[in-house]
Amino acid sequence: MFAFCFSAIVTTGLANAQAYPGFDITSLDRSVDPCANFYKFSCGGWTAANPLPADQARYGRFDALQDRNRTVLRTMLEAASADRPVDRSGRSAIEQKIGDFYFACMDEKGINARGIAPLKADLDRIAALKTKKDLAELVALLHRSGTSEFFNFSSEQDPKDSAQEIAGLDQGGIGLPDRDYYFKTDQKSVDLRAAYLTHVTKMFELLGSSAADASKKAQVVMSIETALADGSFDLVTRRDPEKVYHKMTVKELAMLGPDFDWAKFLKAVGAPPIQSLDVSVPPFIKALNAVIDKNSMDDLKTYLSWHLAHSNTIVLPAAFQQEDFNFYSKILRGAKEMRPRWKRCVDLTDGQLPDALGRAFVEQTLGPQGTERTHQMVAEIEKSMEKDIQALAWMSPKTKQEALVKLHAVTNKIGNKAHWLNYSTVKVARDDAFGNSARASAFELARQLGKIGKPVDKTDWEMSQPTVNAYYDPQENDINFPAGILQPPFYDNKLDNAVNYGGIGAVIGHELTHAFDDQGRQYDEKGNLRDWWTEADAKAFDALADCLVKQYGGYTAVDDVKVNGKLTLGENTADNGGLRISYMALKDLEAGKQPAPIDGFTEDQRFFLGWAQVWCQNQTPESLRQQALTNPHSPSDDRVNGAVSNMPEFRKAFSCKEGSPMAPVKACRVW
Repeated sequence: MFAFCFSAIVTTGLANAQAYPGFDITSLDRSVDPCANFYKFSCGGWTAANPLPADQARYGRFDALQDRNRTVLRTMLEAASADRPVDRSGRSAIEQKIGDFYFACMDEKGINARGIAPLKADLDRIAALKTKKDLAELVALLHRSGTSEFFNFSSEQDPKDSAQEIAGLDQGGIGLPDRDYYFKTDQKSVDLRAAYLTHVTKMFELLGSSAADASKKAQVVMSIETALADGSFDLVTRRDPEKVYHKMTVKELAMLGPDFDWAKFLKAVGAPPIQSLDVSVPPFIKALNAVIDKNSMDDLKTYLSWHLAHSNTIVLPAAFQQEDFNFYSKILRGAKEMRPRWKRCVDLTDGQLPDALGRAFVEQTLGPQGTERTHQMVAEIEKSMEKDIQALAWMSPKTKQEALVKLHAVTNKIGNKAHWLNYSTVKVARDDAFGNSARASAFELARQLGKIGKPVDKTDWEMSQPTVNAYYDPQENDINFPAGILQPPFYDNKLDNAVNYGGIGAVIGHELTHAFDDQGRQYDEKGNLRDWWTEADAKAFDALADCLVKQYGGYTAVDDVKVNGKLTLGENTADNGGLRISYMALKDLEAGKQPAPIDGFTEDQRFFLGWAQVWCQNQTPESLRQQALTNPHSPSDDRVNGAVSNMPEFRKAFSCKEGSPMAPVKACRVW
């Protein structure tokens, strides 16, 4: 259920490491005092030289790498999309899948010519719905084709028995980014809801409704989604794994929501026979039941039709794509232009056929050098984490022993997959973008539901291999580094240890620290949700973590919107702890030696610069607002400044006087 990522935004692809520097001295702004604002000192030159592209709401070094990566993936996909037979002299089976999938997505002329005809079968099924008793089977059918009306349903690890997969039912079914968007009363939120109504109205017009009818339908959608949002947990509540775990029988679920035939849904969606499942948010099931009970059949059909179109805009005519962009990218996030079609189709291919594209990616690009060095760095940083735990003054010997058991049980998955998915049963046609997407979605849902009742496959990944990101999974107790992140600016084999430890080393430390943040610490070494802390240690941890809540909660994200210190606590803890233990590992590696300065900076200074320059970026105010309201990661400047301001080693490296912005009198530290 939970996975903690390094990046605020997942990016995809591969770049040529030699063409993309891991450290750039011209990115500095030497007019800024590093003790006043280390982020601006480290990144001011970069942000000035890299203005926000018109098709981006945020553009940073992650995104610059993403653009380079997509270009390489585009070349791979265009070569694979040539209409050649699948044989030894033509294309491989994998090339046919990814090539024809991409070709069909890029065929915007053909997509436009087909109009909304691909939706007709499902729209007709919705229109033909007779009674609310038949709703469950229809919703199951729509889920199988890639939409998620009303709720989310899949498999998950049992939090109390991490070796087993169980069925999981969770809140969902809304079109705004988060439940709070439906209830905030500030003017910006009111305006966004009005814009959302306009967007839904225009989408119904594109489906063929008159302006007046479309407006009425949009009001219906807003009413139903608001009711679903009202029964949903907010993001901070969802951070507590105990609050989103409620194992119950199917009969108990039916009693909780009697107006939806859950047994019929489970059978129709393709789930194996089950006796129990995890109902993450019971109040949501009650809210859903009230929605079904109180709304007319016509209103429920209106809601289903909206989500069908909303979920498929990328494979619908250009007018749908433009309208989707106008609200979700332009109004909500501040982008000025739609991303080029090829970028969207690269992402769609990676998202829906991840192992097919990822396998081609790894076979063509992954070298042993970065993977080998990353394994070494992981081992070194794990040793530093062990030293850190043993030296903690606030933790008792009993809890330390448990923590070390968990640390030693962490599995490292780096740079490749042990087993690749076989997409031979997924039909991919060059002239059927909509069908390709639906069939790929059906394959993935069937794969996920097929896990229910079986042992957990710990070789599986939650990210495709081209992804530029990393994550820690507390239920598997493993850290995961896809091949895509083993490159500059995170790692460059030609650069000194200081920069690499400030980059990929801090990423490794970040993910490792997630095992012991306010969420991860609730899981034991086997990934089971179990309290292994003494009461006194738990209180001490909470007190130290509260310092970070207050520190980051005092930062302003944009205008009058503050960073949510509780929502971002896990990521902030990981940033601070990860940077610290990576620094410790660097010092152990150097064994007291002091390398000569490079570019005029000492080893310690380059370590912190390596950390900061990963986060250089420009971002629209709208995107910053959305991030502050919905994202568990703090804005980039706060991630940089927040972490370094808590480290005495940084103060010493840059000779910062106590009381300066980067050297506050009171610093926070958990790990």
